[in-house]
Amino acid sequence: MASSFEQMRANVGKLLRGIDRYNPENLATLERYVETQVKENAYDLEANLAILKLYQFNPAYFQVTVTSQILLKALTNLPHTDFTLCKCMIDQTHQEERPIRQILYLGNLLETCHFQSFWSSLEENREFIDGITGFEDSVRKYTQVKVWMSKYGWTENEEGQIFIFNQEESVKPKNIVEKIDFESVSSIMATSQ
Repeated sequence: MASSFEQMRANVGKLLRGIDRYNPENLATLERYVETQVKENAYDLEANLAILKLYQFNPAYFQVTVTSQILLKALTNLPHTDFTLCKCMIDQTHQEERPIRQILYLGNLLETCHFQSFWSSLEENREFIDGITGFEDSVRKYTQVKVWMSKYGWTENEEGQIFIFNQEESVKPKNIVEKIDFESVSSIMATSQ
């Protein structure tokens, strides 16, 4: 089955090169590609952004279900900025529609590390992630990394690399105090003269 996704990825890759990228007749193929990503736990940001761009140019073709799937797939790629990119390409009026509004709320909870609220809100809206293979596992990985980062002071740079805070960077000096009485030192001092 992975070979069918790879074949579809190659075909979509050809579609996205050149002027055909903005041809609304290709929307059906691109939307089927999103379905394949959802079922096979795959992800292609470039193709998903192309769909959202086509929806901007052709508002009559806008599909709430496909847009919701694109947003949910972008959430599986956190901590990368894919979710924000996708969100910015959706018209404000469409952002107010029911499933999209809740998904944007879930994304906000994740990005601001309100994990308990995220999981309880997700539980109330299970229908959003039905059929999205690997969604919960991907989010769980992200939340675990964020918890470890805050617990141990790890940092992330612009390229998404995480720098682990190690012991050598936080060495604290320790004062060692020894109690030696004068009589034991006086004998040593007398022999050294």
